[in-house]
Amino acid sequence: MNNDAYARLQEVAGPVSRETFAKLKAFEAVFRKWAQRINLVAPSTLNDVWERHILDSAQIVKLGGAAMKWLDIGSGGGFPGLIIGSMLAERPGATIDLVESNRKKSGFLQAVVGELSLPAKVHSKRIEDVHALIKSPEILSARALAPLPLLLELSWPWLEAGTTALFHKGRDYRQEIEDSAHQWRFDLVEHQSLTDAQGVILEIRNLRRA
Repeated sequence: MNNDAYARLQEVAGPVSRETFAKLKAFEAVFRKWAQRINLVAPSTLNDVWERHILDSAQIVKLGGAAMKWLDIGSGGGFPGLIIGSMLAERPGATIDLVESNRKKSGFLQAVVGELSLPAKVHSKRIEDVHALIKSPEILSARALAPLPLLLELSWPWLEAGTTALFHKGRDYRQEIEDSAHQWRFDLVEHQSLTDAQGVILEIRNLRRA
C-alpha cells in the first residue's frame, strides 16, 4: 500500500522524497486521531483522507514553484496548509503562516506543527486581523473556505501587493469567476485538478478592483 501511495504522491506532486512521504503519512495518522474528537472535514470523506485531502492539497506545492514564503487562510483541518508545511520542511528557510479563527481547529494545527516539527506558524485570528501581521507572502492558498468574490475580498491586501493566489475550487468555479467579475479584475490561469475531475486550482495574479 505504501509503495502505491508513494507512487501516487509522485504522480500528483512531482518529485517528493521518501522523508516527505513519511511526514505526510505521519500527518495522516495524527489527523485521524484528532478527527475522532473534533470535526475537521466532512465525515463522508474520512475513508479517503489520502486522496481526497492530502493529495488534493499536495498538488499545489508544484504550482508554487520555488516559493519560500506561503500563507494559508482558513486552514481548518490543515488542508492545504499543513500539507504544504510538510512538503516545505526539506526546503531550508521556507515557511508558511496558517490562519484559523476556530480555537479547536487552531489548537489542532498548533499540535501538528509541534509534533511534526513543521516550518509553520499558526495565527488563531480572523483573516481580517492578520493583514498587517503577515507581510509579503509569495503564495496565498485557500481550500473550501468561501466563494471566490469573498475570497478575493479577504485576500485583497496581499494580492494587491503582488502575492499570487492558488485557490482550490469545485465544479461551480466558472459561476464564481463570473460573479467575481462585477467587482474584480485579475489575471487567471485555470489548472485542472489531478485528484478531482471536476475540480480546478485557480492561479490569480494582479488583482485590482473593477
